[in-house]
Amino acid sequence: MSITDGQWGRAALGVRPAPALGQHVVDHLRRLIITGELRPGTHLVEAQLSRTFDVSRGPVRDALRQLETEGLVESRRRGVFVIGLALDDIEELYVLRRLLELEAVRQCMSGTDVDHAAADAALDRMAAAARAQDPAAFATADLDFHSAFYAASGHRRLEAIWQQYRPTFAGMLTVTNAEDHDLAPTLEDHVELLRVIRAGDQPQAVALLEAHLDGSHRRMLTAYSRFVATAHGDTPA
Repeated sequence: MSITDGQWGRAALGVRPAPALGQHVVDHLRRLIITGELRPGTHLVEAQLSRTFDVSRGPVRDALRQLETEGLVESRRRGVFVIGLALDDIEELYVLRRLLELEAVRQCMSGTDVDHAAADAALDRMAAAARAQDPAAFATADLDFHSAFYAASGHRRLEAIWQQYRPTFAGMLTVTNAEDHDLAPTLEDHVELLRVIRAGDQPQAVALLEAHLDGSHRRMLTAYSRFVATAHGDTPA
């Protein structure tokens, strides 16, 4: 017996969505790769990962595809292997982000009646995370803040490229924020950036954003070197 449109709708409403198992796997693997706990050349075996995370192979396969898109792993004839995040990769990522984000802010500021509600909400979450000394929540809100300018730019492809690499930057930012004992200065930098963008001072906004990205880049290089040294059992410099 066929199901009518109305019956199908009622049946669909009763189906609970499956948990984002693949997202859990990819987030965990990404952090292990970025911090150097999973070294370059490590063979990521689907069956082994499936047992480790207690999920079927489908979510594992999805996670590995996502990590390959981000350039953190690669498929070879014998399976999937960790590429890792070398210093050259960090340089490339920050060059790319500088190109993308400066243009996003310029596009955003060239528009009229731009709504900054998303950026305001992200700042509120950053402030709450800073008070709670929660670097992971702070990192998420931080990237929500920056993502708001891509969305407000109205440039779909610019935003799409950013969204492709945002997860990698999320992992990197969690690493750097974990080393900050006081998140308040970073919060204040973001507050000032939004103030200048709202004021319409594009040269000053560009200068502040360049300084912010340069500082983030330097902190990431320092933190990454320390994390990798620790993961490899070396003495951090």
